[in-house]
Amino acid sequence: MVLAIVLGALAGALGFAPLLIGLRLTRKTTATSPVGPMAVLLLALVVSFVLVFVLAIAFVSWDKPHGLAFVLAEVLCLCAVAVAYGVHKNLGGEKKS
Repeated sequence: MVLAIVLGALAGALGFAPLLIGLRLTRKTTATSPVGPMAVLLLALVVSFVLVFVLAIAFVSWDKPHGLAFVLAEVLCLCAVAVAYGVHKNLGGEKKS
């Protein structure tokens, strides 16, 4: 079960990567209309969900008895990484110009 939790935490952290990439791409775009940056963020969200679901399905098909532990660890780690990133950015983790 410990292996399922550790792998779930890694998969949850990996599921945040598309969101981070989408946010960085959005910051680099010129905002002539809000549709462009929002489309990038929406695509990143869809990729993140697909990645999380595919990893969950793959693990459950490999080890069904510990599937719930994997999915819970995956979702909790994804939420924790997102909250930690937001807190880090809002409390001065990013240099202000």
